[in-house]
Amino acid sequence: MKQSKADLLLHPIRLRIVQALIGGRHLTAQQLIELLPDVPQASLYRHLNKLFEGDIIYVIDQRQVRGTTEKVYALMEQGANLTKDDLADCSRDEHMLYFLTFLASLQSDFQRYLQQEQFDLEADGVSYRKATLYVNDEEFSQLIKALRSVVEPFFKNHPAPGRRPRTLSTIIIPQPEQTSSNDNREGD
Repeated sequence: MKQSKADLLLHPIRLRIVQALIGGRHLTAQQLIELLPDVPQASLYRHLNKLFEGDIIYVIDQRQVRGTTEKVYALMEQGANLTKDDLADCSRDEHMLYFLTFLASLQSDFQRYLQQEQFDLEADGVSYRKATLYVNDEEFSQLIKALRSVVEPFFKNHPAPGRRPRTLSTIIIPQPEQTSSNDNREGD
């Protein structure tokens, strides 16, 4: 049975592979092994193959290296994005599973950060915050567009001296609409 795109993407190791390829990066398996040193080589190859078979990534180039063919992988144009069609037939339980997988991926990233010999949350820019915004649909759309315009240029950055990968995660959860008369109170 073919795995859904959501099942393919929302696996902790595959999600990290996809994140490494975001921004038009082209990487070999060896480069991915160097970027993800805690992932066993056999596991990395297995997950690369699943992403390839699922049309999430493709081989953009092949090189001859010491008598073997080395593949260079790239992300399909919409490979990292789950569309509403991808999620349309998901049950509540599946949505919860995908969300928990996403949270587990964040937890794993944070755990790897804390396992460094030395770390400084403030100097490293580490933060986790929660805020509730009161916005209508039009204001929410403006907010999303503004966030995208600020973040998108940085997706094109490639690894370079002085740069380190930083995970920026967004979770947007609208609160259930209130139907009580409390919405119409004055002077609060």
